[in-house]
Amino acid sequence: MKTVATGLLAIMAVIFLIAFAFQEQYPWLQYVRAAAEGGMVGALADWFAVTALFKYPMGLKIPHTAIIPRKKDQIGTSLGQFVEENFLSESVVQQKLSSLGLAQRAGAWLSRPEGADRVAVEGAALIRGAFTVLDDDAVQKVIESMVRKHVVDPPWGPPVGRMAERVFEEGHHHRLVDLLVDRAAEWVDGNYDVVSSVVSQRSPTWVPHFVDGLVGDKVYVEFLKFVRAVQADPQHDVRLSIDKYLKDLAQDLQHDPVIIAKAEEIKAGILDDPRLHDVAARAWSTIKTALLEAVNDPDSELTRNFKAAVRDFGRRLTTDEDLARKINTWISDGAGYLVRTYRSDIAGIISETVERWDAEETSRKIELQVGKDLQFIRINGTVVGALAGLGIFSLAHALFG
Repeated sequence: MKTVATGLLAIMAVIFLIAFAFQEQYPWLQYVRAAAEGGMVGALADWFAVTALFKYPMGLKIPHTAIIPRKKDQIGTSLGQFVEENFLSESVVQQKLSSLGLAQRAGAWLSRPEGADRVAVEGAALIRGAFTVLDDDAVQKVIESMVRKHVVDPPWGPPVGRMAERVFEEGHHHRLVDLLVDRAAEWVDGNYDVVSSVVSQRSPTWVPHFVDGLVGDKVYVEFLKFVRAVQADPQHDVRLSIDKYLKDLAQDLQHDPVIIAKAEEIKAGILDDPRLHDVAARAWSTIKTALLEAVNDPDSELTRNFKAAVRDFGRRLTTDEDLARKINTWISDGAGYLVRTYRSDIAGIISETVERWDAEETSRKIELQVGKDLQFIRINGTVVGALAGLGIFSLAHALFG
């Protein structure tokens, strides 16, 4: 395009020279000379204007030329401010997001099988990537620290006591007591020989054996009656005593320093450091193995359930207007917050990027992007200049001869 524009200037110069040389012999060539002269002036003026944008014309440092290389940083700053003020406006972004209906569109895509499959595939890749990056020892230490912070370090007595108090007050322990009493009755009913043997062993050596048998029978019968009475009567003294003991224990776990200290000793014995470390290691290993096996198998129960949940969520987004409206509001508010908070930083990327560009390279890139249209300006200037020159000469000739 530069060649075309420059060639047109050269053509005008040749026409001007020929017309100027022979205009005395052929007066009509004066009009041609005037048109060619105006075309050259227009071509040169527009060449200067176009060239002045990107470089110094013919290397001459004429004021207000090489505008883009000299003003590169200011142009970048102005462009960043323009984008910040006109595009990164909170109201503009929120209005655009509100009109898009992102929740409904996402729901329509997620409700389709291919959408759910894509989410499952990307989720599986994310999980595999996370497990590849995560260090097993570091994760185990995190799990161990969390268990220690939330399970081991806090005292067990008061929370266990409060929970037990509520259970005992509501009578949920009665089923356990019933089970223990029933098992005790079954044991006594089926272990006559054991009871008799115990009585005989505790009897003095001088007591005759038949007396031991009679005493054993009596003890067994009375013991069985006692157990069955406890089994049959919900208000039996033994049951009431158990209730009282358990409620007192719940209170002591909350308020008695001695009982609380004993609970801490039991906790320390159960959760000593080696066992805690082993629990953390086995927990992480189990979770990691199970998840990797599940995500690597497209037909696993976890994958199928995940896809079903994604499709169900997508259908809800398309059918539940309240849910879709809430999610659209969250997206709009979130985008508004990001724009409001980071708009200057986002727009600053433009100015900072332009500042890092080389001035001459920037000028060359911009010229390559818009140069074709700029060369058309030169061509148009040549044509308009020729017409203007012809018009001016014709008007002057008509007026003054």
